[in-house]
Amino acid sequence: MEQYNFIKIQEQKELMMQAAEWFHQKWNIPKEAYIDSLQECLNNTSFSVPQWYLVMDGEMIIAGIGVIENDFHDRKDLTPNVCALYVEESYRNQGIAGKMLERVCEEFKTNGIETLYLVTDHTSFYEKYGWEFLCMVQGDGESDMTRMYVHRM
Repeated sequence: MEQYNFIKIQEQKELMMQAAEWFHQKWNIPKEAYIDSLQECLNNTSFSVPQWYLVMDGEMIIAGIGVIENDFHDRKDLTPNVCALYVEESYRNQGIAGKMLERVCEEFKTNGIETLYLVTDHTSFYEKYGWEFLCMVQGDGESDMTRMYVHRM
């Protein structure tokens, strides 16, 4: 990932709208929801949730990840949640997702948050990076249960 730039949105405010559009296109969550969360991130005067990150290849977003209070599930006590992890298909299998997870976990640990959660349908990807299956949770408006993982640092 050395040839790409890992960017913390809080430090690159000019990327907010581009990031909101990119995340919206990947996850089909309303762009306004991303704008609101990104704006909250930018308004934080100290380190707190939400936080948003991008990986750039030049001017192009090739990957992104966020950390929010709750990723649309019923376990409001399991917080904060890593969310919206996505790597463009042509950039996959280069370790970018793993590096993003490591950087985010490291930054949160440095700032006193030693446990992160995430929901996913994947069954073996996150274990490679120290995440452990915790339980099944009910997604907002979903009939099927979703896998919840935890990472303790």
